Amino acid sequence: MLYRVETGLHAGLDDTQGRKTAQHLLKALNLSTGAVRQIKVFTAEGLNEAQVRRLLDEGIWHDPILQAASLEPLPAGQPEPDWYVEVGFRPGVTDNEARTARDTAAMVLDIPRDSLRVYTAVQHRIVNDPAAPLTREQVDMLARDLLCNTLIQRYRIKSRQEWQANPGFEAQAAQVTGEANDTVDTITLSGMNDDDLTQASRSNTWALNLKEMHCIRDQFTAPDEVSRRKAIGLPGDPTDVEMEVLAQTWSEHCKHKIFASRINYTDADTNRHEVVDNLYKTCIRDATAILRERMGPNDYCKSVFKDNAGVIAFINGYDACIKVETHNSPSALDPYGGALTGIVGVNRDPMGTGMGAELVCNTDVFCFASPFHDKPLPPRLLHPRRVLEGVREGVEHGGNKSGIPTVNGSLVFDERFLGKPLVYCGTVGVIPAEIHGRPGWFKKAETGDFIVMTGGRIGKDGIHGATFSSEELHEGSPATAVQIGDPITQRKMYDFIMRARDLGLYHAITDNGAGGLSSSVGEMAEDTGGCVLDIAKAPLKYDGLRPWEILLSEAQERMTLAVPAEKLDEFMELAARMDVEATALGTFTESGYFEVRYNDRIVASMPMQFMHEGVPQLELEAEWKAPEIKEICVDVADADQGAFLKRMLSRLNICSKEYIIRQYDHEVRGGSVIKPLVGVKRDGPADAGVLRPLLESDAGLVISHGICPKFSDYDTYWMMANAMDEAIRNAVAVGADPDALAGVDNFCWCDPVVSPTNPDGRYKLAQLVRACRALRQFSLAFGVPCISGKDSMKNDYTGGGERISIPPTVLFSVLGVIRNVTATQTSDFKKAGDYIYLLGGTWNEMAGSEACDELGIKGGHVPHVDAASAMARYRAVSALMGQRAISACHDCSDGGLAVALAEMCIGGRLGAELDLDAVHAMQCMNKTELLYSESASRLLVSVKPELAMIFDALGQWQLCSRVGVVTTDERLTMKSGDSVIASEHVEDLARAFKVTLDW
Repeated sequence: MLYRVETGLHAGLDDTQGRKTAQHLLKALNLSTGAVRQIKVFTAEGLNEAQVRRLLDEGIWHDPILQAASLEPLPAGQPEPDWYVEVGFRPGVTDNEARTARDTAAMVLDIPRDSLRVYTAVQHRIVNDPAAPLTREQVDMLARDLLCNTLIQRYRIKSRQEWQANPGFEAQAAQVTGEANDTVDTITLSGMNDDDLTQASRSNTWALNLKEMHCIRDQFTAPDEVSRRKAIGLPGDPTDVEMEVLAQTWSEHCKHKIFASRINYTDADTNRHEVVDNLYKTCIRDATAILRERMGPNDYCKSVFKDNAGVIAFINGYDACIKVETHNSPSALDPYGGALTGIVGVNRDPMGTGMGAELVCNTDVFCFASPFHDKPLPPRLLHPRRVLEGVREGVEHGGNKSGIPTVNGSLVFDERFLGKPLVYCGTVGVIPAEIHGRPGWFKKAETGDFIVMTGGRIGKDGIHGATFSSEELHEGSPATAVQIGDPITQRKMYDFIMRARDLGLYHAITDNGAGGLSSSVGEMAEDTGGCVLDIAKAPLKYDGLRPWEILLSEAQERMTLAVPAEKLDEFMELAARMDVEATALGTFTESGYFEVRYNDRIVASMPMQFMHEGVPQLELEAEWKAPEIKEICVDVADADQGAFLKRMLSRLNICSKEYIIRQYDHEVRGGSVIKPLVGVKRDGPADAGVLRPLLESDAGLVISHGICPKFSDYDTYWMMANAMDEAIRNAVAVGADPDALAGVDNFCWCDPVVSPTNPDGRYKLAQLVRACRALRQFSLAFGVPCISGKDSMKNDYTGGGERISIPPTVLFSVLGVIRNVTATQTSDFKKAGDYIYLLGGTWNEMAGSEACDELGIKGGHVPHVDAASAMARYRAVSALMGQRAISACHDCSDGGLAVALAEMCIGGRLGAELDLDAVHAMQCMNKTELLYSESASRLLVSVKPELAMIFDALGQWQLCSRVGVVTTDERLTMKSGDSVIASEHVEDLARAFKVTLDW
């Protein structure tokens, strides 16, 4: 029997959640309400009435001081609601709150957890605004477009009259029911023509091209393979289990086929043709190998490109690792679930690196369309504000509830991200340099080890996640591709794994990420050359999953470990004590085959070599033609300069992101040194995050990044160079050693494969080639090896007769070591009288700049990067910072010199006087261009007057000039000669900086 419990605030208490919902309705949908009140609903199955009443009497599911709870509908309250909207999860969707409620109730009632099911819902009681009462159509719209994500949730509506006639909603169970389903189908590839093969790939979300389908068909119809399969009871054609495994393993998401392709590249400007064979190997892997050889015995790289995260040497017997992932496609469909899965998923990467890393911080970067978007949305797309709010909340819940600080991040806005948002999530961890006599970064499954899955159970959520992410978003994208993670379950598993690691209870570990068990076991089996896996033993959330679904599901918070036979009992006992589910599913073998069973029946058997190496290399066409350079003049009248500066500070790509930052925990663990917001009022922007992961040591880690897709419209070569330079100078600005940095590249690209629906694919691929060549060039020039990375292709949307492609985007993240965190520096001015120096030259490089965009001007020259002069500058700053010679340091990026100077004033709540004539102008340009050019490699620093001679001397051999002074008048004054261009009060600048996203 189902029992329905409603909980809500006592009369007279402020319903902050309801008020927030009302504000959200007004801002997002322009629908005014008199009030909104929220009721939490629990539906329980497997209890009797006495047990339910005990839960209510003892306040197990509510706070009796603040809330009432009842088995009957709670009183309507005054004023009486006009509408009742109840939102709950669809059957089979992970409900983390319900899981916690179930576990708590089971503990209190002393009954088995599996005997009880709990489901949650939220009821919104809406009072009309008398001036604009809502119609049923409007209520349906607000439910569908804001209160409910119909991909994973369902809703019900009642008017006041309907409620009075029949109070309450009927109890509903969000449960997938069914018997065990061991059905395995045969995919008759041998009987398909090319059209059939293409259609089969599309309709099954395999994301395989025709050549790959032919390759699979040829493998299974080879006479020797047919005979082998017949002997073990398998058909000549592949089973659905085998096809799904191959689709996952060969997916663009997992195999990075475009980066590994053979590209026929043409430069139309020079009529030069060449073949580029494997961008990853030639531009990324080989550059890191060259740098490691150069470093010789000083090589600080420990493990690169071969584990879940890249590992570098840290200090005091520890190494550090970093991984950054994207979760774009699922976040487009379900922003909350997609982003939450993104952050808890990337947490598992360091957790599964080497023998397992301790998680020390998170970082996140989001790319959205404007939250103020006011045009009709194409089919299936969510409003950008809803995407922003959902992603923010998902990452907040995933990170905060895991007890991991978020120390760095940023937002980028461009209308083309309407088609698919970009959600980058990163995690940093530390690993003991040695664990049980072996390097901590080393792991290897051994023959005979048990395959053990730990953590959450398997459900339908996340099926086809890898293949879904390997194709463009469209109106028919599958709902099952979205997962919802549970940070509490994952935290328990993490604590257990750290304990098991220290006890030496396993040989290897990896994440059940894209592809679930198929991926994790398939990859670990490469260590030994084979495996036998019985998926009938896998714990499920509910019955009814077919064998291939069990194997491929990406249901969250799961890890796979290789446990030696002699340690299995101890491993399982520890898991039980720490309330973590662990199941032995098979063993690693030397057979050469990936063998999957369902009880005694073999449902898949494939050669390991074909599974991992059999995918044919793509052959693609690329053609580069440089966009025409249009000369422009960017000029604002002197009388308007002050107002223009405030407009610039209010731009989405410049304005304060405090609204989002404040909802993330950057203090947990107590190791944060430089936080995302700095200054006297903690509202100035930091250049990078710094933390001290080992509290007994002063050694720290710096985490920074660079991202500038706005330059891609002009040349992705310089887009890549600027992103790398921005990440490096951000790290240097807080005190990192520029000669001890490691990089992580994350490519997000629009579809670079030409097709009838993607006619400019050759140009997009040429853009990718140029970006990769810049990555190689500037990795070598800056001496920054890439230690990890990821690519996400097919970031396009088609629907409603419209195609939207994102601008080519690369997030370049940097991890560095700081030996003494007390020598770090922040961006805010500290003391009036300090001199201000600008390091680096300013060119007339306005293309893609924030000022041009604000004025609606297209054209100009994109910023170039000179790594040789930049590195000399960065080394000088690093050395001077170590001597405490710098009192503030800030990089010039979005908005150029004027915005950087304003941000330093805002952080310190001090004024500044800028002499524009003292700025090194490397080309002829007017005052506006000098103020807002976004030339690369520039840093603004403030210096005590008694140390000015050091920087004056520095200017003899570098581009370093004294451009101003910090003042006490709390005004930013910009002068040229005897004329004052602008003079604005710092508080006015701060208001302009904060107003845009002050929700």
